[in-house]
Amino acid sequence: MDTLFWYKLLQSFLVGSIWITVSTLIAEKYGSKIGGFIGGLPSTIIIALLFIGITQSPEAAVRATTVVPLTMGINGIFTLVYLISIKRGLPIALTLAFLVWIALVGPLAMSGLDNFPLAIGGWLLLMVFYFVAVEKFANIPAHGKVNVHYTSIQIIARGLFAGILIAFAVFISKLAGPILGGIFSVFPVIFTSSMVITYRSGGYKFSRAVVKTLVVSAMVNVSVYSIAVRYTYGWLGLAWGTLAAIGVSMITAWFTFYIIRKWLK
Repeated sequence: MDTLFWYKLLQSFLVGSIWITVSTLIAEKYGSKIGGFIGGLPSTIIIALLFIGITQSPEAAVRATTVVPLTMGINGIFTLVYLISIKRGLPIALTLAFLVWIALVGPLAMSGLDNFPLAIGGWLLLMVFYFVAVEKFANIPAHGKVNVHYTSIQIIARGLFAGILIAFAVFISKLAGPILGGIFSVFPVIFTSSMVITYRSGGYKFSRAVVKTLVVSAMVNVSVYSIAVRYTYGWLGLAWGTLAAIGVSMITAWFTFYIIRKWLK
């Protein structure tokens, strides 16, 4: 593997560990809505698509975006399983969630899906289904701050845990082509690390509230970022295209935060 890949792996580790650590700390200090919203903003997807563009080609990065929205929709189902089953304990909830994720992503990976309108349609349907399910049937209220006494070792361990999970997902994506690379660029590792950290710090009720909001934010903003990349990389190149896509996702982030504050329980 070339030096550039190891640089990408290091960047993913650093960005992911810092992002998850900061967002979970904010959730514990300011509540589930703010922490979940920040955790769902584009982070590792930026590095993943940029490095696909650098190491392969901008066209390969654009092709990888085909499956990102639909995979984010599947991640919503992954999270829904967790939210429903977390009362039975963290190991059971994560096991069930990953079994469902594998069952849904497996056929998608084998199909070699290259139909962007179909992927967008599936993403929209799954996003609406997730929103209705968590708001109308799951009854998951927002959660305020939790009192956690931190040590430096605890914070470092939190960052290492999240960073290692994210680096592993990036490593796996290296072994795959553009389609699998796109799928693993949104592998629910940020969700998983957030689930574990918030469950350990605040219990299942706090974890459910944070993760519910995080997924609403991610399903919108990460997907919008990937859709923007599909066009900006071709028009503006990798560097300016990345900045432009971030700008587009920040616009939708403002609307997402409004929805989270006003509409989510």
